[in-house]
Amino acid sequence: MKGTKTTKSAIALAAAISLIATGCGSPAKDGAQEAPAANGGGQKTEAQKVKLTMGSWRTEDKEVYEKIIKAFNKTNPDIEIEFKPTKNTEYNTVLNTALQTGSGPDIIHLRPYAAGIALADAKYLEPLDSVKGLEAIPKEAKMAATGKDGKVYGVPTVYSSTQIFYNKKLFQKFNLSEPKTWDELLKAADTLKQNKITPFAFGSKEGWILSLTHGALGPQFYGGTEFVNNLLAGKTNFKSKEFADSITMLQGLTKYFPENYTGLGMDDMRNLFVTEQAGMIVMGDWEIAVMKKMNPELDLDLFPVPPVKADGKASVTNWVDGSFAVNAASKNKEAAMKFIEFMTTKEFGKMVADDLKKPSTIPGVESSDPLVAKMIQLAAANSTPYAMVVHFSAGNPTTKATLETALQGMYLGKEKPETVTDLVQKSADSWFKPAAK
Repeated sequence: MKGTKTTKSAIALAAAISLIATGCGSPAKDGAQEAPAANGGGQKTEAQKVKLTMGSWRTEDKEVYEKIIKAFNKTNPDIEIEFKPTKNTEYNTVLNTALQTGSGPDIIHLRPYAAGIALADAKYLEPLDSVKGLEAIPKEAKMAATGKDGKVYGVPTVYSSTQIFYNKKLFQKFNLSEPKTWDELLKAADTLKQNKITPFAFGSKEGWILSLTHGALGPQFYGGTEFVNNLLAGKTNFKSKEFADSITMLQGLTKYFPENYTGLGMDDMRNLFVTEQAGMIVMGDWEIAVMKKMNPELDLDLFPVPPVKADGKASVTNWVDGSFAVNAASKNKEAAMKFIEFMTTKEFGKMVADDLKKPSTIPGVESSDPLVAKMIQLAAANSTPYAMVVHFSAGNPTTKATLETALQGMYLGKEKPETVTDLVQKSADSWFKPAAK
């Protein structure tokens, strides 16, 4: 794991505010609503219900979470939960501002690793170690929301992975098959371009897309898990040739991007792909449900990032993408804990797999969706960590955010690949201490 860093609460909070990560949104500014204590048996009146708010960055998942809440209410009719997500790029700032004022949602969707842990270390979250069912979730998954005191502050609900989604109908139309090498991938991109189809739906307007794209494609150039382990051990750094090659690769893909890609964000990318104007998109698995809902007729499939060398191994980048926590300032923590406990059940895990189209952290849960099942199988065989999220999402600004800003500059013609690596290493040097040092 990455080196330790001693911080005060204010610095921890600043670290959380600075993180701009994969897919984000913003919870309500107002605090939890206080309800009268429920007394006696029988049907609870509206006035007697405990009302909770649930913040998240996943505006796209509102319908599914409302379905999940209805399932919870079958056995907890006296607890009313309002899922209140807001725009992803505003989530961190709004959440932290609310927490500083002693408010915020009762149930908080935590960013994974450094950002969520910073909130725990700043005492804004309630420890969850006594929650029934939490013990069944793998320790590695719980590390995404484990504080420096060793306590768990969030229930990890989903694993995320990045891979290359593609339009099967377009591939079949132009006699393309899933590429097995990097050269085959570029040849497929050339064929799509020659037929006036944008090869990759891509935009550099939102920084998180850039670290995500690099996190997916980069391992094939810098050496995947072995390189990350050497980074953590202090045996190499971001100025190495391998990492520089991964940045140069991103620069070289621009001919396969849409026109005016520097002004395109996630909504634009998604629209290009679901309307079949683009043949491929490098993206996280959370987009499966969103894209299928937007275009039920979309013939969607995916493949792992193919190796640069013919005898190499394909890769799928994965990590724990968010956990759910209880606000330490909530006036209804007992009720919030009941929902957190529900999130450790197989019933919840099955809804994650089938409705959110995501791999669940609950052991033994499988997906009935063949695409999600394929994704889980590929991740199990080809996994490499999303290093910028798992290990380098600390610092102020974070090293992850530094990479994003530098890559945006590169695509705008303001930075060279070697400058990008210099900036990333300078950021890491400001806080990261390799295990060997």
